[in-house]
Amino acid sequence: MTVTSEAPLIDRDLADDLAAAALALARRFHAGATLWVISPQWEPHAHHVAVEFVHPVIMGKRALPSVALVEPDPVAQCRVSTRPGDVIIAVASADQPQVNDAMRRAPAWGADTIWIGSGPRPEPGSVNHTLWVPSDDPMVPATGRFVLMYHLLWELTHVCFEHPGLLTMPASECTDEVCVTCSDEGRLAEVIVPPATELDEALVRTDAGEEYIDVTAIGPVQVDDLVLIHGGAAIALLDDPSHDDDPSHNTAGA
Repeated sequence: MTVTSEAPLIDRDLADDLAAAALALARRFHAGATLWVISPQWEPHAHHVAVEFVHPVIMGKRALPSVALVEPDPVAQCRVSTRPGDVIIAVASADQPQVNDAMRRAPAWGADTIWIGSGPRPEPGSVNHTLWVPSDDPMVPATGRFVLMYHLLWELTHVCFEHPGLLTMPASECTDEVCVTCSDEGRLAEVIVPPATELDEALVRTDAGEEYIDVTAIGPVQVDDLVLIHGGAAIALLDDPSHDDDPSHNTAGA
């Protein structure tokens, strides 16, 4: 008789991902972050994750600021709730459109992102940390595997708190007021107020807060548009599926 063993619930790759996500989350909490949780497909998961972090079920553990965002438009909720330095956790499949939109906008809000799910993975680079079950079984989100992942994330985050030396973010290698290397990179920004005239500046939201930028190089912009900025000016307007049917919206430079 041949005996076969089942695949572990948490394999080595997922264990490594959990450890990295927990350390990043602990550092964010240590710096004063709030955790925002979204799960448009499976609302109970959003409540469960938030409760895990805000409720100190074990004696001596910290209650950590965590809120489930469960209104019909989680992107709008994240936009008004998130502040630079916060963290957004999503529990969803990789093709959930609202979560995809929130993840792509999070860098402009200054938020770290963690995505819990199963099946096909999100696109590389679309999220800071991915905690994923490599299974196409549609019942996985209804099993204990998702719950196990965020329970472990909570526990490992508190393990990090027990080692204060881990909680300080590594110092940036850039010490100059203006870094030649970093200044070559475009930063993501989200339009808050478009310019009133062609010569006015637009008010945008970035990971550093709100600022005014010149958008004359890319043409008209709308509220909530995502743009790349460099040296105080927009250099590209990023494609947005919501504008596909609007021929008046210019996506030149994207």
